[in-house]
Amino acid sequence: MNFRKAFNQALGLLLLGVVTVPVAAAPKVVRLTPPSYLFSGAERAGSDGIMLARFLPGQFFDLQATLAPDAGQTIGAVQFLVDGKPVVGGKAETATTGLWKELPAGTTVASLRGIAAPEAAGDYLLEVEATQSDGQTVRAAGEFRVQALQGAGPKVRKVIFMLGDGMGSAQRTGARLMLRGMDQGKSRGQLAMDMPYTAFVTTSSLDGIITDSAPGMASYFTGNKHRNETLGVFPDDTNDAFDNPRIEYLTAYLHRKLGFRLGVVTTADVEDATPAGTAIHTEKRRYGTGIVDQFLDESSRTGLAVLMGGGRRWFLPASTPGSGRTRDRDMQLSPAHAAAWGVPEGAFDPERDLLADFAKAGFRYVSNATELSALPADTTQVLGLFAYSNMNVALDKIGGRRGTSTVVTDYGLPDQPLLDEMTRSALAVLDRAAPKGFVLLVEGASIDKQAHAMDSERWLLETIEFDHAVGVARAYAAQHTDTLVVVTADHETAGVSLIGGSRVSAAELAKRAAKGGGEAFLRDGVVGTYEQARFPRYRIAPDGFPETTEIDGKLLVGYGANADRYEDWVTNARPLPGGEPLSPGAVPNFGLLPGQDRPDIRDSQGGLFFLGQVPDSVATHTATDVPLTADGLGGNLFHGVLDNTDVFFKIAGATLLGVDPVRSGAAAVRAPVPVKTQAKRTK
Repeated sequence: MNFRKAFNQALGLLLLGVVTVPVAAAPKVVRLTPPSYLFSGAERAGSDGIMLARFLPGQFFDLQATLAPDAGQTIGAVQFLVDGKPVVGGKAETATTGLWKELPAGTTVASLRGIAAPEAAGDYLLEVEATQSDGQTVRAAGEFRVQALQGAGPKVRKVIFMLGDGMGSAQRTGARLMLRGMDQGKSRGQLAMDMPYTAFVTTSSLDGIITDSAPGMASYFTGNKHRNETLGVFPDDTNDAFDNPRIEYLTAYLHRKLGFRLGVVTTADVEDATPAGTAIHTEKRRYGTGIVDQFLDESSRTGLAVLMGGGRRWFLPASTPGSGRTRDRDMQLSPAHAAAWGVPEGAFDPERDLLADFAKAGFRYVSNATELSALPADTTQVLGLFAYSNMNVALDKIGGRRGTSTVVTDYGLPDQPLLDEMTRSALAVLDRAAPKGFVLLVEGASIDKQAHAMDSERWLLETIEFDHAVGVARAYAAQHTDTLVVVTADHETAGVSLIGGSRVSAAELAKRAAKGGGEAFLRDGVVGTYEQARFPRYRIAPDGFPETTEIDGKLLVGYGANADRYEDWVTNARPLPGGEPLSPGAVPNFGLLPGQDRPDIRDSQGGLFFLGQVPDSVATHTATDVPLTADGLGGNLFHGVLDNTDVFFKIAGATLLGVDPVRSGAAAVRAPVPVKTQAKRTK
């Protein structure tokens, strides 16, 4: 059935009050999934008929409808139709309990799980028909698109997707100024992420202009918008965090179609939003117990071969000191849900020893940088957990290796790898484990976390650490011509602005910060703008990071999405505990008084106070478009202004159909930025 004809017929019936029963004659269809402009009554998003829900040919997803009956009635038969024909396949499931309290009594959530999108590209009319116990019927219509893909030629077989969490244009520029320097208005060099092909990406979520990291990442890997806090699912009307309508991830799709494997590398807790946004289905991004269980239990669908980062707490039985596992954040699927997706049902098992279960599944476990560097050459699956939650940041890890800081030792984690070391090991493992191809996510997580804390030097060094990892990826791509490297962000954090440079020496700035005086000492006499902002010269050590961040004429940073804060422009010796690893009962408080872990109290001695623009304790995300750069086979596909869901379809096309080798970025892979000399690790 032609979609336009069906769409116009359905629209006409809706306007006549035929499809949806008038208000006085409920039942009502409260929600129809996938979300669509047609069902919501919103205007189509442009003259070209932009569609909200889009899928690859044969991509799996769930259909769902929430139906509210008349008082005293119940919902009986429910049927889903696509272009007027009953949907074939999937597993039907009905829920009448465990629903949101706001819904009327008798509300039914009907699902058809695990259906495959049609193979033919085009726009499709989705309808639901339901009958309540007194014989009244209700019908509602929505829409979705099977996206047409284009491509021919050599196919991308290795996708390295690198995400600097919270990394906007200013974060990139700041890292370039610090790492490469500038003379007479021209940069003395480029970052590894300054690649030939560039686009800007819009990042808004399904329910707001400002996304959090969950939909910010999952939209790249599912091709669909998500509500904030959710991963790999559409919204629903139940309280269960793991029963929402699913969307098949690119990683699972390529594993099923082509035999690709999955690698995940992050400096955050591995249950955090970005790593989870490669494979996990939940409406609660912080339900770590169920998330890490799902990584292993559903690895047959994703081909998981590498999982590295922090988050050891989720792998330890609940009774073990340092564990974060709890029953209320665990998952168990219904039999129909599990059968439709071909995955285990799971269990509420907070005492599960997930480290042992990963080992039984063939994963080698490493807990520090020394063990990572000593991985046997035949390793094909690796689990690396280097902290109980988030890993320490680059500034503190480098300080530990140089012997100039005790932060990592104080946290009990003196031997953590850097992101480039993790990336290099992950690529070596995937080379052996994935002869048919792989998707590797590499996340620089604390660019975001330290920008939230408005800790400028820490997010600057996080961005540099991330750029070193990009250099490793590009060196790999130069040797493997079937590789695509994409570097982008899930959103921008904190409204970062490079406002100028210090007009005084580092010694003088330290004196002013200690002496106090507020605006007169730390703003009016310090902040240089325009030609008073000279070109900062940071000396780069052999380990690839600045010898010190306290230099004469240092770079000064402001924030446009800031909470209340004090600022003295001097590098903080200690991080805010909220941005660092957590180990219950084992993390020292660094002698802080209550509340001194907040930006509105830290650095207060200097007296320079900035009133926040947001009603929060930390800086927030912004709706600003983020840069995307790309190189390798298929790099030229990325240009202009893209929605984050567009990136999904471009990567899919490059892997499924191929890329014109003449017009692609394959010939544009430049010699990578030299890999830095490794700093000696603290043993």
